[in-house]
Amino acid sequence: MTDYVVGVDMGSTSTKLLVATPDGRQVLVVSRRSPWTNLDHGRAEMTAAQAIAVVRDLAAEADARLEGGYRILALGVSGMAEAGVLVDADGTALAPIMAWFDPRGAAQIMATPDAFRAEFLGRTGLPVGPLASLSKLLHLRDEGVELRGTTFLNVPEYVVHALGGPRVAEYSLVSRTGLIDQDDSTPWQAALDVLGVDEAILGTLVSAGEAVGTITDPLLPAGFRGAALTVAGHDHLVSAVAAGATHTGQLYDSMGTAEALVRVLDDTLAFDARERLARAGINCVRHVIPGKYVLLAGTKSGLLMRRVLQLLGITDAVGRARIDDETMGLPVAGTVSDAGLAVSGARNDDGVLKIVAQSDGLSPAELFAASLRHGNDMLAECMAVMDREVAPPTSTVLTGGWSSMASVVRSRSALLPAVTVSTHDEGTAYGAALFAAFAVDPRSFEDVAETFLSSPLLTTERS
Repeated sequence: MTDYVVGVDMGSTSTKLLVATPDGRQVLVVSRRSPWTNLDHGRAEMTAAQAIAVVRDLAAEADARLEGGYRILALGVSGMAEAGVLVDADGTALAPIMAWFDPRGAAQIMATPDAFRAEFLGRTGLPVGPLASLSKLLHLRDEGVELRGTTFLNVPEYVVHALGGPRVAEYSLVSRTGLIDQDDSTPWQAALDVLGVDEAILGTLVSAGEAVGTITDPLLPAGFRGAALTVAGHDHLVSAVAAGATHTGQLYDSMGTAEALVRVLDDTLAFDARERLARAGINCVRHVIPGKYVLLAGTKSGLLMRRVLQLLGITDAVGRARIDDETMGLPVAGTVSDAGLAVSGARNDDGVLKIVAQSDGLSPAELFAASLRHGNDMLAECMAVMDREVAPPTSTVLTGGWSSMASVVRSRSALLPAVTVSTHDEGTAYGAALFAAFAVDPRSFEDVAETFLSSPLLTTERS
C-alpha cells in the first residue's frame, strides 16, 4: 500500500489533479478543460455540478493510472478566487458559478452608498468593482435570489464541501470577497449590512492547510475515500509558495489567464496605505502562509493574449510554438510603432480586447508582440504604485502557462528585476499537494515545506 497526497487546482483555463508522495515527489498529473459556458459581454459561467464532476473524472483517471494498492492521505484544493457557489441550508447551489473576470455586479456595487464605497478600499484592501465576490452576490440578489440563510463558498471551498468537508472560508480566498476587514480578518459588518445578511454567509474561517474533515463522496475511488481534506487557498499565492517565492525581497509573477504580481508582507499595511493601493487596483490581503499578508496586483494580460491567439486561429501547442518563434524574430519593441498597432484592455477592471491597426506591414507576430508590450505597460504601472508603499523587489520568479514561451520571458525580463523561470509547470496543483501534506503532518508549515519542496521530482505521467 503506497501513500500519496493530492493537490487539485481549480483553474480558470483548466482543472488539474496532481498526485505526489508525502515528501514531495511528483507522480502524475491529469487535467481537463474547465467547463465554462461563454456568454456575451465578457460573461462566463459553469454549474456547481460541472465543477465537481471534473474533479471526480480526474480522480477516476488518476485511480486508473496508479499501479498497485494505494491510499490518498490528504487532498488539498486551490484555485481561483472571486468565483464561488451560493448554497442554501440543504447544500443546493442556487446559481451558476460566475467566472472571476465576469463583469456582472459592476452596476450593483456602484449603486451602494457613497460612504460604504469610500470605506471599502481601506477596509477590505480591494478596489471597488465587479471582481470582489460582494458584487456578484449583489447581482444575484437583484436577480431575485434570496441571500438570507445561504452560504457563499469560493470554488476551492465548495469542492472541499462537496467531497465531504464542512462549509469553511479560507483566509486568502475570503480576503477577496469584499466581506472581510483586513485589520483583523473578521467579517466586515457594513458589507454584511449592504447584503442584508449575517456572518453565516461565510463558512467557518480556517487557514490554508488546516484539516477540515475527510472525503466521504461515494463517487470518488476507494483509494481517495477517508483522505483528509483541506483548502489550500488562492491559486496565485499557492503557486508562489511552490516556487519558493516566500520572502519580502522577491517578486512573483504568475502568468495564467490572469497575470498576478505577488509581494509578501510580514503584516498588513495601514488603512490609508491599503486605500491608496486599492485605488490603483492593487490588493493588500491575507497570504496562504500562516500570519503573512501580500500585495497582489493583477492584470488580464493572459486573457487578452489568449484571445489574440484565438483570433489568429492558434489553439494548440504547435501554433503557440510557431508564433513564439516568429515573435522572437522581432525586436522586443516590434517593428511597428504603437501608433500603428496597439493592443489594450488588460486592466483588471477591463478585460475587453481592443486592437487599433493604423499601419501596413502587420503580421501575427507583430500583433502578439503588441499584446506583450501592453502587458508590460500594465505591470509597470502596478510596480510603480507598490514601490511607493514598500521597498522595490530585487529578484523575480516568473511562472504560469505563458512562461513556457521564450517571447513572453524576454518581454517580462525587459521590465522586471533578475527574472528566473520556475521549472515546475504545475505549480498551483503541486503547492496544493504541499498543503495537503501539511494537513496530516504534525510539523510546522516551514518544516513540511522545506522537505516537500526540496524533493527531486519523479518523471511525471501526464494527460
